[in-house]
Amino acid sequence: MVKRFILFIVILLVAVLLIKRTNMTWKQSLLKTFYPLIMYASKLMGKEKAMAFNTNKTKPLQSFYALNAVKNNGDTLDFNELKGKKIMIVNTASDCGYTGQFTELEKLYQQYGSQLVILGFPANDFREQEKKSDQAIAEFCKLNYGVTFQLMKKTSVIKSAAQNPVFEWLSNNRANGWCNLAPEWNFCKFMVDEQGILQAYFTQSISPLDEQVIKLVE
Repeated sequence: MVKRFILFIVILLVAVLLIKRTNMTWKQSLLKTFYPLIMYASKLMGKEKAMAFNTNKTKPLQSFYALNAVKNNGDTLDFNELKGKKIMIVNTASDCGYTGQFTELEKLYQQYGSQLVILGFPANDFREQEKKSDQAIAEFCKLNYGVTFQLMKKTSVIKSAAQNPVFEWLSNNRANGWCNLAPEWNFCKFMVDEQGILQAYFTQSISPLDEQVIKLVE
């Protein structure tokens, strides 16, 4: 009991220091600290069930490059500009146990940025874990995780009348050719190749630095 109490006090002190240096809440600081444990627990639940691949290399029925989306700053990104690049699209949130993946996403981007575009779509779909404004989201990501990859305007990614058209394409086999999987939680990842073909889907339990992800990037 004494050891557990001491550990609890240490964690609280670390959280206080983090809060003083950042715009994190207590919850966000603790989630960042415990992110490795959260990922470890996720892997124990069955990693093999957490990804899907376009094994037949099925081409889309509707062009990926016909899409566009609004950036965090209000500018529009025409997906025609992404031709010839590999693209990772991920739905993000600031108050999630998987928010630590911002660090891994940025590391991936820094290593492969010449050939890889990462688009982060903040969404408040899962237990309202992204209540911030677009400006506050950008500040939070830059200050706490050093994010330099492209963040998009906050949106909805789950299947509904309000679903973002990009995620509608990603989760509809009548558009992308094979995949009907929409994000089941924050930090689900979709990989699109240089020809605009959807290659794979990874749930939140798969790290952006997982060997299966790196294989697709390389």
